[in-house]
Amino acid sequence: MKLGISLNSLKGAIVSGEMTVTDAIEWIAEVGGEHVEIVPVGFDLLEQPELADRIRDKAGQAGIEVSNYCVRANFISADEQEYERTIDRVKRHVEITRRLGAKRMRHDVASRPLGDISVRNFNRDLPKLAEACRTIADYAAPYGITTSVENHGYYVQASERVQSLIHEVNRDNYRTTLDIGNFLCVDELPLTGVRHNIALASMVHLKDFYIRTPDRSPGPVCPGWFQTAGGNWLRGAIVGQGDINLREVLRLIKQSGYDGCMSIEFEGVEECRSATRQGFEYAKRVWDEV
Repeated sequence: MKLGISLNSLKGAIVSGEMTVTDAIEWIAEVGGEHVEIVPVGFDLLEQPELADRIRDKAGQAGIEVSNYCVRANFISADEQEYERTIDRVKRHVEITRRLGAKRMRHDVASRPLGDISVRNFNRDLPKLAEACRTIADYAAPYGITTSVENHGYYVQASERVQSLIHEVNRDNYRTTLDIGNFLCVDELPLTGVRHNIALASMVHLKDFYIRTPDRSPGPVCPGWFQTAGGNWLRGAIVGQGDINLREVLRLIKQSGYDGCMSIEFEGVEECRSATRQGFEYAKRVWDEV
């Protein structure tokens, strides 16, 4: 297993200008990260393709791997032309993945308002979503790139929906970027979601949340809190300090035989560098202990 850090963890420092992307890569190497996961926070590699070269070169100089490249996409569109344009744009991101020297790329798949995320709508949309993902996976295959869906965005977030999409796409190089915390957004227990999907994972995100039931709601004015599909409340936490049973999740991942890359993904309100380092050290220690 290679433990690294997602750039999303350092979003606060990058967006504020306190760190450049290359500064962040150097910092990740200094704290012991074995890889960096590229998430465009405050930059766009389609608009700045030369930055992909600098990222690749900086990671090489720092002695760490560029593990995964994460981009947004939504293939739900009433307009066939927009559907095709979205596929073409994601294919351009495949080219960026090559330029980064990475072998994994996560692209989002679909989003709908919370009132429209029914199983009926998902089953209706599934063939079109799978067609788009299959087309992109086939485009990426000759380059040795594995594409993936993250359990992300409510609509394709539950473990069974992720499985349904992967099986419908039916490509060896199409898998899941498994975020252990995101299952909570649709009120699925992390241990359950991880147990269901770890065999399909090309990448793992280690994340933690504080969890509050509706009767303990912090209220919408409290920074960082948001509601799940079922009305519970979540706030990002330092990995190992929230309410997810990280020790048992890590034990389950280890016992599954997963031996790929894992990224710390911090989304809390604390200072991002200190919080990310604490989460990294916790995950590293507990992985060795379990």
